[in-house]
Amino acid sequence: MARYTGPRVKVIRALGVELPGLTRKTPNRDYGPGQHGMKPKRKSGFGVQLMEKQKLRYNYGVSERQMQRLFREAKNSKGQTGNTLLELLERRLDNVVFRAGFAPTTVAARQLVSHRHVRLNGRPVTIPSIRVKAGDVITLTDKAKAIPMVIETLANMPLARPEWIGFDEAKVAATVTRTPDANEVPFPIEVQHVVEYYAIRL
Repeated sequence: MARYTGPRVKVIRALGVELPGLTRKTPNRDYGPGQHGMKPKRKSGFGVQLMEKQKLRYNYGVSERQMQRLFREAKNSKGQTGNTLLELLERRLDNVVFRAGFAPTTVAARQLVSHRHVRLNGRPVTIPSIRVKAGDVITLTDKAKAIPMVIETLANMPLARPEWIGFDEAKVAATVTRTPDANEVPFPIEVQHVVEYYAIRL
């Protein structure tokens, strides 16, 4: 399944949770999508697992194939699979650009990276999925600093910067100070359901 490019508010209405990485908009209706706001049915165990998995896919803008690859990596790591999966997603460069306040969503952050507006440790990069580590410094090109979207987002950030990202206002530079914790994900997620979803399918 490819990366989602459809209506974003419809997604957060269906999932019942605001996903800051997907959109800054909030639903203007408090019921799910569908004709006349169809009453939500009680979800099966599979339905609950699928919903939690979809939260991660939509918020971080990853394809199903990427999610499966990340899950396998997390499963083969030494730590808890669920926590490691969240850490790997948070460490994506496009997410760090978003969390640092350079872009209003991960969707916009991915575009900044793809258009060579982002520098990692002084070098231009074009791959949004690059995984950052402690000590990495993320900056923007001079051209990017003049983009109205960037200026507006830095002045009115959608989320507070997490503790694992340091920021130099004078240099407009973000530094990864440590590895992000699973509990620093900016939306409610029951990651064990995601683990259970993939455990019987991979």
